[in-house]
Amino acid sequence: MPELIIDERDWSALTIGEQIKQIEVEGYLVLPNLLDTEYIEQLKEQLSGFEYKAVDYSIYQKGVKRLEFRGGSITELIGYPPTIAFLKELFGDEVIMMSYTTSRSEPGHPGISLHADGQPYGSEIFGYQGSCPFLVRVLYYLDDLTKEISPFRVVPRSHLCLHEQANPYGRYQSHPEEVMVPVKAGSAVLINHRVFHGNYPNVGDKPRSMLAIAYRPGWAGPVQEVEPWETEKLAALPDHVKPLLADPNTRHWDFGGSNKPKGMISEAPGMNPSRWDRV
Repeated sequence: MPELIIDERDWSALTIGEQIKQIEVEGYLVLPNLLDTEYIEQLKEQLSGFEYKAVDYSIYQKGVKRLEFRGGSITELIGYPPTIAFLKELFGDEVIMMSYTTSRSEPGHPGISLHADGQPYGSEIFGYQGSCPFLVRVLYYLDDLTKEISPFRVVPRSHLCLHEQANPYGRYQSHPEEVMVPVKAGSAVLINHRVFHGNYPNVGDKPRSMLAIAYRPGWAGPVQEVEPWETEKLAALPDHVKPLLADPNTRHWDFGGSNKPKGMISEAPGMNPSRWDRV
């Protein structure tokens, strides 16, 4: 068997340019120590009242969908300032949330197979949300990811691959170059939704909880319409969260665009090749 690769670097040492390069090129990034102990406990307390459902392959992997309107700390997390600030550096100012779920990997969980969340024609599992051309999923971990308790795993750069074996509709039991990413409770793993990823089995003695929020740049909408948010529920959201729940079908495109449109500009710092050099 190949030697296990473990990414245990000091993520706090990365510059903003290095963070952007990491998620653009490698397909994943850790933002360490985002949530303090008090916030984690508030989230766990609220989650304890939810009705979890087991997935089809294991009674030890459970989850809850559609968390955006549950209120309290759960809803407030959608607009968590440090995360949104980074996403605006990555995407630009228009950031749109697409989905919000939680999952719990209990002792006995067999691990999640390597897969991609981004599927360009939609799928039964991800609906048409997966058809967005660009989307980043933010995985907030509420418990330590040790080597025994379902740490994150990823095949770096797989989202860049043009080979047929990187078909985003495929799944893998394992991969010889997959990477284990242990993190501390309160940290977040950000993933490009086209990167192949999953988690390892929980062979420890306690469960691991995670909140997953998916965001995208405003232009990058789905290829088919998805269910819009309910207007009455939107009105009740905290002010810092409301802009992030814009119409999930928003997209900016120009099928009939000309070769020389009027008003072209001559700079675009967001796509500067030097963006990775920012400090």
